[in-house]
Amino acid sequence: MSLIKIDLGHRLGTIEPKLYGMFIEHLGRCIYGGIYDPESPQADDRGIRLDVLEAARGLHAPILRWPGGNFVSGYHWLDGVGPKEQRPTRVEPAWQTSETNQFGTDEFLAYCRRLEVEPYICVNLGSGGIEEAAAWVEYCNRPAGTHYADLRVRNGSPDPSRVTYWGLGNEVYGDWQIGHKKPEEYAHLARQCAHLMKWTDPGIKLILCGAGEHDWDRLALRECADIVDYISYHFYWAKVAGQDPHYSTLSRPYQSEQYLRFLGALIEQIRREKNVPHPIGIAVDEWNRWFIGGEDGLGEVYNLTDALSVAVYLNMMRRNCRTITLATLAQMVNVIAPIVTNPDGLYRQTIYFPLQCAAAKSGALALDAFVECDSYPAAYVGVEAVPYLDALASFDPDGKTLYLSLVNLYRDQPQEVAVRVEGADLKHSGLAHLVTGEAPEVTNGFGREAVRTTTEGISNVSAAFTYRLPPCSHAVLELEVV
Repeated sequence: MSLIKIDLGHRLGTIEPKLYGMFIEHLGRCIYGGIYDPESPQADDRGIRLDVLEAARGLHAPILRWPGGNFVSGYHWLDGVGPKEQRPTRVEPAWQTSETNQFGTDEFLAYCRRLEVEPYICVNLGSGGIEEAAAWVEYCNRPAGTHYADLRVRNGSPDPSRVTYWGLGNEVYGDWQIGHKKPEEYAHLARQCAHLMKWTDPGIKLILCGAGEHDWDRLALRECADIVDYISYHFYWAKVAGQDPHYSTLSRPYQSEQYLRFLGALIEQIRREKNVPHPIGIAVDEWNRWFIGGEDGLGEVYNLTDALSVAVYLNMMRRNCRTITLATLAQMVNVIAPIVTNPDGLYRQTIYFPLQCAAAKSGALALDAFVECDSYPAAYVGVEAVPYLDALASFDPDGKTLYLSLVNLYRDQPQEVAVRVEGADLKHSGLAHLVTGEAPEVTNGFGREAVRTTTEGISNVSAAFTYRLPPCSHAVLELEVV
């Protein structure tokens, strides 16, 4: 039997809703053929696919990152504004294709308004420069009366959009990136760019490009900590060659957590060194399970194991909510995505459901849950042991609701989970939102939803009760505190 103990008074911190964000890039069929498809019978008169919009709303994302990704390091935003018939088609070197620029800044911001999410724009610090970045801020955020703000007005948007979140380049550390740079070069450029962007609009928040690597992150933070609000971190994972595909896939979020804890400590060290008074969060603004599958390496088909690994990653980020304060899953539609379309419709992949549950069924406060269970070794990812039960406890003080997000990593064994709550009693009945399927390998497809969320009532709930967690499953228990 596994054990989870929760004391409502022992709190890890506040879970930022922006942990449940999404990301869209001009890559594959994410934008064209996914979000924007004027030829589709599912599209409205603006070319926006309404079925995708509705499915995206079901994810309850609070923030949406755009336009990249690798794409942004060669993207010049002025190509994507103004009359569509006058926009140039460019060679797109990042993904070896062409870009029509039919979906640009105004289309993105309009989409954010319809989806009711905050926009997060990443600027080009590969082939672009600091003036281009600041002009983009001016176009989006300044009232009429200056050159680029007036250009926005002429393009049909009289009111500024007040975009708060701006990324200072994407993966500039990598030689796969257009205009990639050494850490010293990037840090100097990012600082100059940050100053000019904040002089254009002092109210914006800036995300420094992190590398998930000690030396780069330390140098970039030392140069820019006083002027940025976040540092980014990207993590994609897959099964480990030569290891069990189910258990090795599920071990990877714990590997990521090791570096994220180091990065949180590094941030605090540099804040003290530099006497930086404002907080600096970690923005995990690209994350997902990515095996490089499908015909083009983008059309991942996710199974139940993948859904569980996403649930574990969401639990992990919320357990570390004091340092991880923004996250955007890569990507929302068609490209390694929870939503997949064809000309006639769409389906929701297995990973859609833990994402939906996390955003809709979580309290604002993360609790320090004690978990006792068996584990398995995972030295192949540098982790001593991975627990067979992954758990996140959160509390909604307004609704007096306790949420327990539980993942049973066992492939074919149920778990009896003894739940012990201190400092409060629970109503005798609750709800269990369960994501599971017949086997770890099961997938969803058009007309086939083998993995989904089902909700059932649970009885005999108290401050000490037992819940039977099916094998290879993710459950969110929704319990009322009395």
